[in-house]
Amino acid sequence: MTSIWDPIRIGRMALAHRFAMAPMTRSRAQADGAPGPLAAEYYAQRAGFGLIITEGVQPSDDGQGYLNTPGIYTEAHVAGWRRVTDAVHARGGHLFMQLMHAGRMAHPDNTPHHRQPVAPSAIAPGQTMFTAAGLQEIPEPRALSTDEVEATVRDFVHAARQAIAAGADGVEIHAANGYLIQQFFASNANRRTDRYGGPIENRMRFAIEVARAVSEAIGPERTGLRISPGSTLGGIDEGPEGPALYRRLVPALAELDLAYLHVAQGGNEALLGEIRRLWPNALLVARGGRPLERAAADVEAGLADVAPVARWALANPDFVERYRRGAPLNEADPATFYGGGAHGYTDYPTFGRALVAA
Repeated sequence: MTSIWDPIRIGRMALAHRFAMAPMTRSRAQADGAPGPLAAEYYAQRAGFGLIITEGVQPSDDGQGYLNTPGIYTEAHVAGWRRVTDAVHARGGHLFMQLMHAGRMAHPDNTPHHRQPVAPSAIAPGQTMFTAAGLQEIPEPRALSTDEVEATVRDFVHAARQAIAAGADGVEIHAANGYLIQQFFASNANRRTDRYGGPIENRMRFAIEVARAVSEAIGPERTGLRISPGSTLGGIDEGPEGPALYRRLVPALAELDLAYLHVAQGGNEALLGEIRRLWPNALLVARGGRPLERAAADVEAGLADVAPVARWALANPDFVERYRRGAPLNEADPATFYGGGAHGYTDYPTFGRALVAA
């Protein structure tokens, strides 16, 4: 049986154990989209995870959805992320930057150009979003033209190259959780009549084009991709044909020899088993709400190679050591998840500090 403590090689990385830090939006970027002044400390504190997957990072102005999220498409962004990657590497960690285009899950007030959101089709998600002015309805997006879809592929490539220039070990393409790439998968968000809409093969085309172009630009060993089969976040409904789409998508991605596939598991265990059989490289499986005693279960059962950790990582920079020792965990404070300063970001105590404070 594989143990959570067994080493693993993913792409160019030799990892000492099977935990990873999952991507989590923190909304603490500067006005120009560069990481905030505390970001290097935040990520470096968690270098013990071995593999850190960053918060979603927009590949363009159009890619931003939420307030104060970071980018990776300008030189200022590269300089800001270089401080983060240097700090993580100095503590022996590795960092993959998650490239996230929010698509229709955006509000003009949250973007630098204040333009209408873009999406596969002009269909509003029926959701609200926090802005500097408070909670607002997300407006109807503008449908991307075929040429603009192709240009968005190039935006992902540019962002991936910028991430490597900033010192990242690789990138994770975000094709999950109701954002742009998954919007192309879902027939209730994609009613296009060009080669990116209609049949399953067309609706998965954008994801494959992004993955292929990025892996060709920076190397497949530096490229991962995240999916969330069946997720309804952002008003997404993949319908009854959703599992069939993933049964075709995963083998097509496997042909690209990507470093890993990251599944945000939503409940279809039979489909996860199929994905496990179809995917030849490292498989990361993230489960929200699992009890601590089940943290390593997927790895031990052979369903996953790596177990990403989200909320526990947010509140416990030394989670790996705490788990190894059976030490109690800090509780995460939801009031500090998004925005703000050090409180709830870089001030969670390690186990040794917590004992001294007690």
